[in-house]
Amino acid sequence: MEGVGSLDADSIEVENSNTKVSPLDTEKSKTEFVWTLQATWHLVRVRLEMEPEFDQPVCKKKRLWEGVAERVTARLRAEGYADVPARAFECDLKWRNMLATYRKNAERAKRLGAHGVHWEFFRAMHEVLGRSYEEIEARRKAKLSNTKLGKAMASKHYTPILPTPTLTTPSPSPAPSPTPARPPQDVLQLYLELQERKLNMWAQQKALEERKIEAINNLARAISSLAQDAVATPKNAAVSDSLASFSSQH
Repeated sequence: MEGVGSLDADSIEVENSNTKVSPLDTEKSKTEFVWTLQATWHLVRVRLEMEPEFDQPVCKKKRLWEGVAERVTARLRAEGYADVPARAFECDLKWRNMLATYRKNAERAKRLGAHGVHWEFFRAMHEVLGRSYEEIEARRKAKLSNTKLGKAMASKHYTPILPTPTLTTPSPSPAPSPTPARPPQDVLQLYLELQERKLNMWAQQKALEERKIEAINNLARAISSLAQDAVATPKNAAVSDSLASFSSQH
């Protein structure tokens, strides 16, 4: 859910949701679901419609995501698309990535205003998730304030890491001003973005493991079926030989 030092919240604004399929990917698209712009819009609308169900304290997320996948596939097929159905883990992973993009744009909207956000899904998601997102951020900041990092940031008892000055020959020109310390809110933003990236990486790893388990189960079923066929074939041959011997004697 990379190097932290190179993150720039203003430069990460939109997620490339309009997937283009080249002729070389034609065969691949026949077996894998492709997140086109239209499919992504259906996912956004279906997921937002089901937000009250996902927001329940106790709910079976896997079953809910299966419902999301079925509804997205049904809407696409009603429009003549989606030869390959969307699967629950694909919808879950896609939504996690979109949530990460939404949160970055929500922070941008706080600084620059809504006119500074150009992501096409932001308004639709913000109308439903805006309040809950602010509550989640408030809880995260409250939780962080109880940690050593949060207390140090609040009291400003920390030493910023400045670059080591290089030895230069004296010159009449005035010395450059020292590098300003990074504001505490930037440190907090980097920390939150790092945690979000970890969550996304965990979700991708989980989806990969589920696909591996599914492949292993399919292989085991195929081997079991072949073994049953191998056992049945000698039995059938023995019965046929017995009938032939009985017929020759009479």
